[in-house]
Amino acid sequence: MNQTADGCTPVGEDQLVGELADLCEQRAHTYGLLSRLFRAEVDGVTLAQLREMKFPARTGSDVVDAGQRMMASYLAKSWGNTVTELAVDYARTFIGHGVDAFSAAFPFESVYTSEKRLLMQEARDEVLAIYRSEGLEKAETWREGEDHIALELEFLQFMAERTAQALRDGDESAAFRLLSVQRNFLTDHVCAWAPMMTLDMRKFAQTDFYQGLARIADGFLEGDRVFINEVLQDEEGE
Repeated sequence: MNQTADGCTPVGEDQLVGELADLCEQRAHTYGLLSRLFRAEVDGVTLAQLREMKFPARTGSDVVDAGQRMMASYLAKSWGNTVTELAVDYARTFIGHGVDAFSAAFPFESVYTSEKRLLMQEARDEVLAIYRSEGLEKAETWREGEDHIALELEFLQFMAERTAQALRDGDESAAFRLLSVQRNFLTDHVCAWAPMMTLDMRKFAQTDFYQGLARIADGFLEGDRVFINEVLQDEEGE
């Protein structure tokens, strides 16, 4: 076994690739969870699963840590009427009273990137084209616009899963192409509008669950964008 000049055993390339694949699978899991929580109200099954989750004490992001503490505290004190309470808060936070485009944290990119805060605008067409370029189509059961935050997060989940598989298959060029797509999608789309939505979430949500979700999404999305950028910079610098 070779050693470096300082006596430490160097990390093999295969080990680094395997660790990156593991990280991509963890990223995919987080994206999947966030997508589910933004997609619809929490039902009894999802609530039970959340109660069983182990939230890490420290994630490396103070914003994520704060959000997880809020969510964990809420779940620890949940009771028989929690599903109803969360359904009411979901509607309050994301649907509002329908009075105008400023009455809720509407979970659509078009609302935050179009001048008149309207649905089904240019952002929807752009993300739809990106999905299709990667061979993905929305499920027939999906009735909302393609620029809904849940669908954008689900896209990133699929892409992270594909990246992990490409790495395990030894196809690093495909893996780094997929990472480039994710970096561009985060920069040009998700991270360009989601912080405005989560800011509105903090304004309208009344439970620590959705207050916590806003913070978790904020910290994770920005942290993941930085992480992917660093990985690609390291690869491009070799």
